[in-house]
Amino acid sequence: MRVGVAKEIKTDEYRVALTPAGARELVQRGHEVLVETTAGEGSAFADADYEQVGARIVSVEEAWAGSDLLLKVKEPIEPEYGRLREGLVLFTYLHIAADEPLTRALVESGIQAVAYETVETDDRRLPLLAPMSEIAGRLAPQAAAHFLEKPLGGRGVLLAGTPGVAPGHVVVLGGGIVGYNAAIVALGLGAHVTILERSVDRMRHLDEILSGRVTLLMSSAHQIDESIASADVVIGAVLIPGARAPKLVTRDMLGDMKRGAVIVDVAIDQGGCVETAHATTHSDPVYEVDGVVHYCVANMPGGVPITSTQALTNATLPYVEAIADHGLAEAVARDRALARGVNVLEGKVTYEAVAEAHGLEFTPLEDVLPLTPA
Repeated sequence: MRVGVAKEIKTDEYRVALTPAGARELVQRGHEVLVETTAGEGSAFADADYEQVGARIVSVEEAWAGSDLLLKVKEPIEPEYGRLREGLVLFTYLHIAADEPLTRALVESGIQAVAYETVETDDRRLPLLAPMSEIAGRLAPQAAAHFLEKPLGGRGVLLAGTPGVAPGHVVVLGGGIVGYNAAIVALGLGAHVTILERSVDRMRHLDEILSGRVTLLMSSAHQIDESIASADVVIGAVLIPGARAPKLVTRDMLGDMKRGAVIVDVAIDQGGCVETAHATTHSDPVYEVDGVVHYCVANMPGGVPITSTQALTNATLPYVEAIADHGLAEAVARDRALARGVNVLEGKVTYEAVAEAHGLEFTPLEDVLPLTPA
């Protein structure tokens, strides 16, 4: 199979979907790897690094038009819509429940679109979202600590405090992978940390693995309102796989927050869990609403691309190999987790939460592809 690697053109996106090491594995399995020129530069991989392992460096036109399977990091943006085509398998982060124009472009093109973030195992793990969730979670307290500084618009609070002065208070909404990783870094910075979570079992697990070092509270609208009022930092870390994030923090709640407090909405890729959140970039990461600083960068892991690209390839490569070796139909028939990643196929929306988000017809994947291995 011809496996293409596209260069990311979204603002401030420096990751690439495949490392040279990953390209080498595919070449050794007998596949042709087409890498768009300079695709790896943002992650410190030169074209020569790919050529040395047997990949071929190509133009943007050939990467898209000459591939059977195209790998990306971020969803296609409007200038790329014209390159979507029938017969191409696109494997990338899509987050289309929060992006109706892209959803319709995928449907109209007839492309086979597989989303990293909805590949889901039978035990509800999200193996391709997890590494970026870990990184985004770890970045969130760093970003918040930076923008808490007074010259940058924040309250002027040091999260670690100092002897005789209380540490800053970090409230994390959601105790999943993002929330857990945010908590451990915030603890490492010396902050007082509160996690709001709806699953009692998850709270018990967090209490055990964090050795009781955080305050764990049952999440409710009242508790969120009460908790964020005392927060210096609020980290939105909620996720409903494949669906829009619920709006947990309303604009009215901002009025109860401290002036200069910082909100980091990690859920912004899925529409954000804060009513006043809108996507920002690394070049222009923050804005203020009602005296509260909002950090809503939609590709947080893109700020550390050397780490992120390697972590991403580590997770995605087995699935890429499966599609390349067997074709998409056979690969999803062999692996239900990968089948759940198929969002759009041949003009039909095959992921229910996406269809619901945009009022489109939902078609079960098994109505389009046979899900029995050959």
